[in-house]
Amino acid sequence: MSIENKQSQSGTSKSESRKAIGIFLLLTFALSSVVWILTINSGEGRIGGRIYGYGIMWCPALATWLTCRILNYKISDLAWQWGKPKYQAWAYFVPVAYSLIAYLIIWLAGWGGFYNKEFVTEAAKSLGWAGLSPGVFIPLFFVVNGVIGLFGSMSTALGEEIGWRGFLVPHLNDITSYTYTSLISGMIWAFWHYPLIIWGHYNGGTPIWYGLTCFTVAVVSASFIYTWFRLKSGSLWTGVMLHASHNLFIQTFFTPVTIVSSPRTNYFIDEFGAVLAVVSLFAAIYFWSRRQEVL
Repeated sequence: MSIENKQSQSGTSKSESRKAIGIFLLLTFALSSVVWILTINSGEGRIGGRIYGYGIMWCPALATWLTCRILNYKISDLAWQWGKPKYQAWAYFVPVAYSLIAYLIIWLAGWGGFYNKEFVTEAAKSLGWAGLSPGVFIPLFFVVNGVIGLFGSMSTALGEEIGWRGFLVPHLNDITSYTYTSLISGMIWAFWHYPLIIWGHYNGGTPIWYGLTCFTVAVVSASFIYTWFRLKSGSLWTGVMLHASHNLFIQTFFTPVTIVSSPRTNYFIDEFGAVLAVVSLFAAIYFWSRRQEVL
């Protein structure tokens, strides 16, 4: 049975799709709980964080494979095709655009400063480019990191996207609308992160209620973008590209290059701050306004 898109699933009943979703979610959260426990009980070193980080992000992929085995679906029937290059290109640049807008607002409003000299100096030394001036190094690092770093970011994003946009979204789209598919998958996606935000080290240094609120708004908003690209392109690789680009530019460029000028800076920057949440929400509204294109 094909599970690529709504048209190819026309022979699948709603009850069968609900069953597939239920099994997938049960397995995803069961597998993830093991890694959550290991992560929460680990230290703050980079080694544990890296290993468990890869582990948690590949739990949805493993759950997808197991679900396909249980229901006799073919894993090869996931939307593995690359699709039209223009959708992949846009999937790469959309997170760059909304991240840039968010951080320009932060820097211009004085909620955080540009640029973090300590981070830039350390990055330049580690790359062997210490002789370059910041004016040359920063844009060069932005480009090089954005190209070479993308491959590493895609390797982790793929694990999640096989599950979320490769399996969950097409089945949800079989039984409900684009709006509810985006909203439901976005809430599940956000909730899946909660244990590490609440009990782990994955947070932005603000009160839990505040970080969870901003993070949830940002993730659910992103889900409207990811779902639109998935349904429009017929490829799970747009989700991988969006996810990888978002993580790469937010986590390895915009946030670290921003000066935490005061305790209030954490309330505005990163995935746990208000600015990215609001900008992502506006982006979601734009793609929602184009929902007729994916019906």
